[in-house]
Amino acid sequence: MELFLMQHGQALAKEQDPQQPLSPEGVAQVQSSAAALKKLGLAFDTIICSPKKRSKQTAALVAEAVNYPYSDIVEGEAVKAMTPAVETLKFLQQYTDQRAVFIAGHLPSLGEIASALLTDGTKAQVYFENAGLCCLEVPSLPTFSAVLRYSLTAEQLRIIAG
Repeated sequence: MELFLMQHGQALAKEQDPQQPLSPEGVAQVQSSAAALKKLGLAFDTIICSPKKRSKQTAALVAEAVNYPYSDIVEGEAVKAMTPAVETLKFLQQYTDQRAVFIAGHLPSLGEIASALLTDGTKAQVYFENAGLCCLEVPSLPTFSAVLRYSLTAEQLRIIAG
């Protein structure tokens, strides 16, 4: 399966809104990145988000851009910011028959997931930024032999989107 990982867009500070939804800049970031995903012809069998508002908003904006039914977005505790990668990978095992899975998630968990898939216990540092996209080819789960297909920043996605 191809596993697509995106950190949510820029969020409001907790002092501004305790739920920390996407800021107006964050909405624009994700919309631009989502437009690039559409232009690249990406489609997802499953879109997963955490229960956090900014993650749900990110997943919804991506779903809208790629014509994925909003009602089919899977909300899971297993993709929250502090969830150990091993728990997330167990959760993802139910999707191994799917071609493309997208996760709208958080740091540090996205980096931990990528590292766990790419290495056999050593730490790989995979860079994530708001609304950037990482694509891993995952032959099976659990695995330590995933392949990093690409990692694009939000700025690179904005350029692709035009």
